[in-house]
Amino acid sequence: MSLTLAERVRSGDARAMARAISLIEDEAEAAAGLVRDIFPHTGRTYLAGITGPPGAGKSTLVDRLVAETRQAQETVGVIAVDPTSPFTGGAILGDRLRMQAHAQDEQVFIRSMATRGHMGGLARATGDAALVLDAAGKSLVIIETVGVGQDEVDIVRTADISVVVLVPGTGDDVQALKAGIMEIADIFVVNKCDRDGADRMVTSIESNLALQSFSEGEWRPPIVKTEATTGKGVPELWQTIKAFRARSEGTRVKRLKARNEFRLRDLLTHRFMEHVEHGLLGKGEFEALVDRIAKRELDPYTAASDILANALKQK
Repeated sequence: MSLTLAERVRSGDARAMARAISLIEDEAEAAAGLVRDIFPHTGRTYLAGITGPPGAGKSTLVDRLVAETRQAQETVGVIAVDPTSPFTGGAILGDRLRMQAHAQDEQVFIRSMATRGHMGGLARATGDAALVLDAAGKSLVIIETVGVGQDEVDIVRTADISVVVLVPGTGDDVQALKAGIMEIADIFVVNKCDRDGADRMVTSIESNLALQSFSEGEWRPPIVKTEATTGKGVPELWQTIKAFRARSEGTRVKRLKARNEFRLRDLLTHRFMEHVEHGLLGKGEFEALVDRIAKRELDPYTAASDILANALKQK
């Protein structure tokens, strides 16, 4: 008897993992059933988020980090979220091309995903793709965000640890440390530390951290200097990630609950809008409502209340 896709995923079949993630990305009808089948077998993987501005060297750092974790006998999955091509809808950078050193390692699975217009630095399907790798038995999953700037805060709702990668010499260190990026970091990495300005950036981060209050025993985000192209500092980064993991087992449960709440709310919002546009309203009705709002014939609150009332009538 042939195995189901979910069973093949759980056996660690790379092709099955690739197929499963494609179904999830395409929002195919079979995707929900697949997640339903694998979900009871998830929750064991540690999710590490790598985020930061473009040009910080995140992909090279991830490549080096994978090599370091493999030496520690971790089985690794990488989800690299890339910008969406305006022509094909696919990922335009293809981080897998930068990580060819691991192509022959059966214990490493690397997948590029397109954001498809989803804001926050991640693709909508990223969380479910991580579930696939979790069910496949990967002990560590690294999620690299798209690198669009300060709005990459979705990672804190997705990962067990958030590593913020910054780079000196961008001309505006303060801009890189504005609200949002500071709050999500569990570890700061100053990459390309051979450049001029690396020490100044470390000082800037320290100054920003000094403005925050940390209770006794609370984790204070450390700063790790790396040079990803040579591997300098990467072993120290891996040790720091392990130290955070050991210290945060209690808070991990809290983050997992928050992650599931965010995912549930996101799914409900997405499915309700699909129901409104394709089930509740006729063809062109939603656009007509938008036109009426633009002409000030109808306010958005009344329009939303009327849609919700119609939805409840159909219950």
